[in-house]
Amino acid sequence: MNKAIFPGSFDPFTVGHENIVLRGLNIFDHIVVAVGINSEKRGMFTMEQRLHFIKETFKNEPRVTVETYSGLTVEFAQKIGCTHILRGLRTSADFEFERAIAQVNKQMSGLDTSFLLCVPEHTPVNSSIVRDILLHHGDASMYVPKAIRAEIRRIAKQR
Repeated sequence: MNKAIFPGSFDPFTVGHENIVLRGLNIFDHIVVAVGINSEKRGMFTMEQRLHFIKETFKNEPRVTVETYSGLTVEFAQKIGCTHILRGLRTSADFEFERAIAQVNKQMSGLDTSFLLCVPEHTPVNSSIVRDILLHHGDASMYVPKAIRAEIRRIAKQR
């Protein structure tokens, strides 16, 4: 089976992330959205909320599963039987950053990284911008998947 890991913190999961996963399903038989645990980083959304958002987004897509992990992405990817790492690229700066990581990951594990360019309308979308909009009680609904818009809005209003 051709299985990819799509790692990230996903705080929160955006329409850009959703689009990369959906397009990745044209290449891979299965995609594991892997939410990394970083004990030094406090997110806007809890790990449970992030997992729920992603599961809800793909509730009708059995070829997408969601898991958490800590430590090296390549070690987790190998542990769960992934053949590739999937990453999305928005800008040339993303490429330079991701290229270096992909080369080290290849040397360490033999796993290849597949890059998908984001669609033009998602180029400015990233989790930091979405968090900032939500923190200031703005409407970020166009930047998060439809399946979770109301829930993200409700949680953000409680802050």
